[in-house]
Amino acid sequence: MKGETLVLVPGLLCDSGVWQPQLQGLDEVAASILIIEHGLEDSLAGMASSALAGAPARFALAGHSMGGRVALEIFRQAPERVTRLALLDTGTTPLGKDAAAAAERAGRMRLLEIARREGMRAMGRDWSRGMVHPDRLRDAKLMDAILDLIERSSPEQFEAQIKALMNRPDATPLLAKIHVPTLVLCGLEDAVSPLDRHREIARAIDRSVLVGIPGCGHMSTLERPHGVNGALRAWLTGGQQIHRVSL
Repeated sequence: MKGETLVLVPGLLCDSGVWQPQLQGLDEVAASILIIEHGLEDSLAGMASSALAGAPARFALAGHSMGGRVALEIFRQAPERVTRLALLDTGTTPLGKDAAAAAERAGRMRLLEIARREGMRAMGRDWSRGMVHPDRLRDAKLMDAILDLIERSSPEQFEAQIKALMNRPDATPLLAKIHVPTLVLCGLEDAVSPLDRHREIARAIDRSVLVGIPGCGHMSTLERPHGVNGALRAWLTGGQQIHRVSL
């Protein structure tokens, strides 16, 4: 028996392709699946408002990476519409003013310059090296799928999303206000959004479950779709999580 509508929110430079394994693998447990597009929105709040405008009255919500931050903003704007929440390979803190923040800003601008000068695929080859588990870098099928979805974006979209991330709000205080069933998931080898960060998020959310996907980096939905689909299926149906991590 199918459940509720599932809204999926992609991350930076990602489109529906990043959720393709979930679109296929969760069809039996979701009444319908809607994948959000960010267009040229340049703020997380704007992305959330746009998503809400096209979403049903009530829905389950999952976001990956930047999409997890958008999902939290959706919850902030309309908590009564979200029946359950899944946050994958993401974070909640704003960009600070320290050396790490300066390095993040410089790194993003360097990639934007590559995108403008050499094209999105060339930029993607640089960017994606730290996004997947090192053992998967020689997986041509996986890497081509990631580069294909990056290439479908434009430098203008990249610039808009960089602006959104540079001005990201602090979502940490929101976590204590979340009281719907929540899945917090990441690849155990995610170098971008590590497990400890997700442990902090899960500890702050009532009724949350923390799941770590073995042998997996940041691009979990594509790297290890079987594990991610199993976790999302259990989250949607109330089943037992296989790779549950202790808080």
